[in-house]
Amino acid sequence: MAELYVKPGNKERGWNDPPQFSYGLQTQAVGSKRTPLTKRVAASQDGSPRVPASETTPGPPATGLPPPSNKAPRPPPKGSCSTYSVEPTSSPVIESETLLEDVLRPLEQALEDCRGKVRKQVCDDISRRLALLQEQWAGGKLSMPVKKRMALLVQELLSHQWDAADDIHRSLMVDHVTEVSQWMVGIKRLIAEKKTLSSEEEATEEKSAATTEESQTVPGFLGAL
Repeated sequence: MAELYVKPGNKERGWNDPPQFSYGLQTQAVGSKRTPLTKRVAASQDGSPRVPASETTPGPPATGLPPPSNKAPRPPPKGSCSTYSVEPTSSPVIESETLLEDVLRPLEQALEDCRGKVRKQVCDDISRRLALLQEQWAGGKLSMPVKKRMALLVQELLSHQWDAADDIHRSLMVDHVTEVSQWMVGIKRLIAEKKTLSSEEEATEEKSAATTEESQTVPGFLGAL
């Protein structure tokens, strides 16, 4: 590039004389690279000024990183591993309260079945024991195991499972004697009386069925003769 800025050497000058620079060559080289400021941009047909393409389309940032996105980050898909932790919700197991009516009503009905067929003194004693049971239950003096076993005892009583009901009565007397001692005697007597009445009713029904069958067989036998 030095030949553009330096004139041809003078043969009459010494070897150590400085070279003579050409100002015209320098202005020509510099002027060829600059854009003349007097150049105008033609207006567009719609009246809005045109902007050079180099100004409307910016190049990539100097850092080389992609431009930031305006879209909000999406949450991770369901079931994928992420930093969100889901704690298992544990619902407490609520133990249902045995109602007093569900236990006392069947016992009172069994006592009504015994009246007129069992001695009045026995029925009155059972009624007094049931009143103690109701009083202690309503007063919150009975524990949950006692209430549950009494509910099971009533179910066995209604199903005429006398031995199972007697076993539950015995377990209550062994495990919770301090809670049930005042009224469990009446429950035991009620089970025994109800069992006796049921056995008598079954015997009466069997006898009646046998009599009916015999009465139907005899006329047929006499007619055959």
